[in-house]
Amino acid sequence: MAKVDALPQAKLESGGLRRDVGLIGLMWASVGSIIGSGWLYGAEKAVVVAGPAAIISWVIGTVAIVLLALVHAELGGMFPVAGGTARYPHYAFGGLAGMSFGWFAWLQAATVAPIEVEAMIGYAGHWKWAQGLQHADGTLTTSGFITAVALMAVFVGVNFFGVRALAHTNSAATWWKIAVPLGAIFIIAATNFHASNFTSEGFAPFGAQGILGAISSSGIIFALLGFEQAIQLAGESRNPKRDLPRATLGSVAIGAAIYILLQVVFIAALPHTSFAHGWAKLDFPGISGPWAGLATLVGLGWLGWVLYVDAIISPGGTGLIYTTATSRVSFGLAKNGYAPKAFAKTDKRGVPWFGLIMAFVTGVICFLPFPSWQELVGFITSASVLMYAGAPLAYGVFADRLPHHERPYRLPGGKVISPLSFVVANLIIYWAGWDTLWRLGFAILLGYLLLGSYAWYATATGKPDAPRMDFKAAQWLPGYLLGLGLISWLGTFGGRGTIPLWWDILVVAAFSVGIYYWARAVASKPEAIERSIDEVVVTEAPAH
Repeated sequence: MAKVDALPQAKLESGGLRRDVGLIGLMWASVGSIIGSGWLYGAEKAVVVAGPAAIISWVIGTVAIVLLALVHAELGGMFPVAGGTARYPHYAFGGLAGMSFGWFAWLQAATVAPIEVEAMIGYAGHWKWAQGLQHADGTLTTSGFITAVALMAVFVGVNFFGVRALAHTNSAATWWKIAVPLGAIFIIAATNFHASNFTSEGFAPFGAQGILGAISSSGIIFALLGFEQAIQLAGESRNPKRDLPRATLGSVAIGAAIYILLQVVFIAALPHTSFAHGWAKLDFPGISGPWAGLATLVGLGWLGWVLYVDAIISPGGTGLIYTTATSRVSFGLAKNGYAPKAFAKTDKRGVPWFGLIMAFVTGVICFLPFPSWQELVGFITSASVLMYAGAPLAYGVFADRLPHHERPYRLPGGKVISPLSFVVANLIIYWAGWDTLWRLGFAILLGYLLLGSYAWYATATGKPDAPRMDFKAAQWLPGYLLGLGLISWLGTFGGRGTIPLWWDILVVAAFSVGIYYWARAVASKPEAIERSIDEVVVTEAPAH
């Protein structure tokens, strides 16, 4: 995946970001982010949850991501600054919202490295020395937990050396990421394609709930996430106003096409014996890793070997980069006065050492409540989409408060697409299920305790960079977070089932529309927005 830039600070640092990234560089940053470990597991996890109707899940997921990407495309053109995803709510709703969405961004970044470690360990089970690292259900054994901690330590250790080249997605790496899954698609489809697999055990054996649940819980949205990396690189774009919308939407189109093809081929190539007892009991006897396992089952052992190698290299590179990303986001939070200055301290190589240590600690903690790839996927999907949800809200505010602001790309029907994309974002979060969302809620509460305590301390002691909170403009935020949690608790996706299927979707939609217009009504005044835009100038993250 591509880098995630630090949040901007209120004062321009010397040696600003260089604007030398073109359209292909921006698009490849997003494509490299979208094609990550999700392709290694997404097709298998989705078909177990939804059956062959997982194809519909991918289409729905793609539409959802396109809606969010369209909103981000206009905002990216309006405000071509690095770390834009977390900046828009700050502009629209002030410091409290800025701190909140900064924390959501940090949660998203901090949970990627652990999930990539899970992917590496899962595929490593092919080798005898690694077969005792996971239980049959994918959870880590004691030795697996120790191995996971060691891999996190490697990610952090390499970052301490300040190896800049390893912190960037480059074109060669992205070509590799695209070539391997495309090669698997065409080689396996050419030799093993059984159309009867789509109907022999039922096309949608688990109904609508399976189709919708797969979108969040099986890795579909997780796989498609990453389009915003072009937005995050806006501060280094050569022509952001022209290239950002193209790169954002182009990367989604490429990524979605590859993932839908992967799902179709995975279903069609399976031997019937592997799902004869139902899709929920999909069986790969004695083989680790869905795609490598499938290649081996259908007699393509050499391709399986390539995929086992890729399953170490690709997630490993992503985990390494997002360990860097986590320290960059915390660096930015500290520079903006939201977090203690320790996170902004760097060593002689320019490495934010305290942020890296905390990234390691966070990764280790993630292995405890989420000990398998699929369980961690639901969490990171929800944290990511929660971060994205701020963009449609900010879009509505800017349309209302800044109607004459330059918009190099103007989204057709934006006043309809914006609230719709907010509804879709909340549905994705809701479909992740209560078991995931209560953990996310706990993480959000912890963030408020940590960052809120520091903000109170900084204000009380008169620190010059104490964050300026705007509780009035962000008054909708507690109701939004608590309300979404309550609906999940009462809903059918892991909740009490008080609100039946379809009615729950209607409730989430109505709730989202209410929050959208509430937030729009109480947002910062135009002069306050302009002041935030003028104050918050991009800062260069620590060199690596």
